Amino acid sequence: IVGLNPRSVLVTGSNRGLGLQLIWHLIGKSNPPKWIFATCRDPDGPHAQDLKDLAAKNLQIIIITLDTTDPSTVKAAAAKVTDHLKGAGLNLLINNAGILNRSSLETETPESMAETYRTNVIGPMIVVQAFLPLLRKAAQEIPLEGMSCSKAAIINISSEAGSISSIFEWQWGHIIAYRCSKSALNMLSKCQSLHLAEDEILCVALHPGWIQTDMAGSVGSPPLTTEQSLQTILNTLGRLSEKNTGTFVNWEGNLIPW
Repeated sequence: IVGLNPRSVLVTGSNRGLGLQLIWHLIGKSNPPKWIFATCRDPDGPHAQDLKDLAAKNLQIIIITLDTTDPSTVKAAAAKVTDHLKGAGLNLLINNAGILNRSSLETETPESMAETYRTNVIGPMIVVQAFLPLLRKAAQEIPLEGMSCSKAAIINISSEAGSISSIFEWQWGHIIAYRCSKSALNMLSKCQSLHLAEDEILCVALHPGWIQTDMAGSVGSPPLTTEQSLQTILNTLGRLSEKNTGTFVNWEGNLIPW
């Protein structure tokens, strides 16, 4: 499997920022996926208009309500995706939905910490649980040995801010809850990779780069444009294999220390 050629992709938090850019770049490929499931909390809200405009022009994009903090919407989304796939599996699941609250060690609150974990850690956990049957089905459909994002893969969008040894951009923001949640997401990714190795489902935690989105811009001046980052991310996703499962990499595919 050369390059990134999944028949079906699901992206959470796809109404703006990195998620929307991922949808935009996937649909712009010379051979776009047959199904692109773009999920977000409120498809009818004002923040989803750009996504709706894109879906109106591209029939492969199917917008589905999914709030990663609400298990009932996750289950309902999995049922809808199953219906659309008509017996086929889901090749690529990108857990992108995430939140960032500004906080220091002294101003962080239990409520903010709990809310951040619900979205950034528990969310990706329950999304994978719900879509696992479809990922397993995809892995079984493609008889090739090994792992790839075109076969069956979970990509958890993490952040170098979750690296305990590199302490990324501390001077820009302490963002305690966010950092802790991304460290926890990295461990979740590792656990998923160990549990799903026999199924040949690739599991990787990916730092997309500090790029110019609403969320990243709230903490400083990101050096990367989304265009630079996104093209490189798609190239990296196309190159990931069983050698990378259970790892924490950046947008170029280079290892980041835990």
